Amino acid sequence: MLEVLVDADNVAPARLRTLLALLPADGAGVRLVVSGRPAALERVDWPDYAAVVPAAGWQRADLVLAAAHQPSADPLVLVTGDGDFGLLAQQHAGPVLVVSDAASGRLRDAATVIDPVHDGIAPLRRWLDGVGAPPAGRQAPPDEL
Repeated sequence: MLEVLVDADNVAPARLRTLLALLPADGAGVRLVVSGRPAALERVDWPDYAAVVPAAGWQRADLVLAAAHQPSADPLVLVTGDGDFGLLAQQHAGPVLVVSDAASGRLRDAATVIDPVHDGIAPLRRWLDGVGAPPAGRQAPPDEL
């Protein structure tokens, strides 16, 4: 099971859309949890299988996502640049990917960091394929995203 935790307050919609386009359309094999301010959540069309949890206030989305995390050896994708997730990434037993344009040093030390807007889609696709993420229903986004 691929676990994807998204802090919608900390990552631009273009980065989110690129990742979402590479996930199975039906959510098979994916656990997607999203949190953030309502305005940030409204900027993206989330798949039906996403657990979307509005959270307003300092660190509220972080708390929602940390509580939602299910420790395992399965791959984990953190869509955030927030260093508060550094310990979670460091202690996770499986491979960890961070999708961000400005990942903290703590995240860079504990995970692979990819910015699909600057690095392109290929590294993101390679990481997902390399950890055996479910490919069914993926629709590759245009390279311009």
